[in-house]
Amino acid sequence: MDAFITQAGLGHILDKVRAGERLSLDDGRRLYDHPDILALGYLANIVRERQNGNRAYFIYNQHINYSNICTNLCKFCAFGRPKGDALAYEMSLDEIRAKVRERLDEPISEIHIVGGIHPDLPFAYYVDMLRAIREIRPDVHLQAFTCVEIHHLARLAGKPVDETLRLLMDAGLGSMPGGGAEVFNPRIRQLTCPDKLPGEGWLEVARTAHRLGLRTNATMLYGHIETIDERLEHLDALRRCQDETGGFLAFIPLAYHPKNTELGGAGNTTGVNDLKNIAVSRLMLDNFPHIKAYWVMIGPKLAQVALSFGADDMDGTVKEEVITHMAGAETEQAIGHKTLIRLIREAGREPVQRDTLYNVMATF
Repeated sequence: MDAFITQAGLGHILDKVRAGERLSLDDGRRLYDHPDILALGYLANIVRERQNGNRAYFIYNQHINYSNICTNLCKFCAFGRPKGDALAYEMSLDEIRAKVRERLDEPISEIHIVGGIHPDLPFAYYVDMLRAIREIRPDVHLQAFTCVEIHHLARLAGKPVDETLRLLMDAGLGSMPGGGAEVFNPRIRQLTCPDKLPGEGWLEVARTAHRLGLRTNATMLYGHIETIDERLEHLDALRRCQDETGGFLAFIPLAYHPKNTELGGAGNTTGVNDLKNIAVSRLMLDNFPHIKAYWVMIGPKLAQVALSFGADDMDGTVKEEVITHMAGAETEQAIGHKTLIRLIREAGREPVQRDTLYNVMATF
């Protein structure tokens, strides 16, 4: 197979991968431009198996999207709505409590909480939300609030980001998801999300969280109007931040879904595009321990294949996903853990149930 990679013109990248050397942006461009997706998968799988062996992780989790009312109204988003819109909603604390109680009979280890940038909800709402969930499920890890939300909550609290995070941690915040990163490049943000926290602001919130011991994830939304160079610039910024802090747990490439968005587009990303982004991410982000193939975005069948293209994690049961489905996702809103185990086994990998911080809970 190494001879095939060399014949494909990727021998110098293979040498770097074998030696554990960092790939350059030029290397990344060559990978993105290369037509042989199997060659990219082979290279990415070397890194994937070096870091995680044959393991493929999943988590038993629940999503709660507390409100879609948002002042940012990004053009690629079908979830956010202005206040007063017919599809706008916000959940009371009692409704959130009810969502948690609905699944008390399930062995959920993580509750994933994100929402819009709400113009009116006070800071106390977010603190009380965490406390309310912890009262019902004290042993569940709360992964909540993107870097964009945290920046907004700091303004609500009238405090620096670090002090705001400490207050949220005292209330039960255990880690942060990776949303809101989109593509860091200022051109993309000006065209698609001009009111959102800039890329450097997102990174600074992540750095602050990491300094406090909070682990976070990171994402990139691809397949809209970004260029390959802008994708690579985004990956490089994350890689440099991880060099500095070591606080990122996983990277999740997020496939753009155009339905019901202002930005629109010709259609969803292709399978080749999805696999290429996962493979290049695994190769470029040498200091990230995990790469997710988020089945909600790309479908469970392609997520299976992605386990041989650099990904080592299929995320989790999710239970009720709203954000991507409002943009036209046709995947299920939940997958049972037995189905995830079967999908991973069929892909030739060893299923490992993890907690949020990648501690092993069970192997199958």
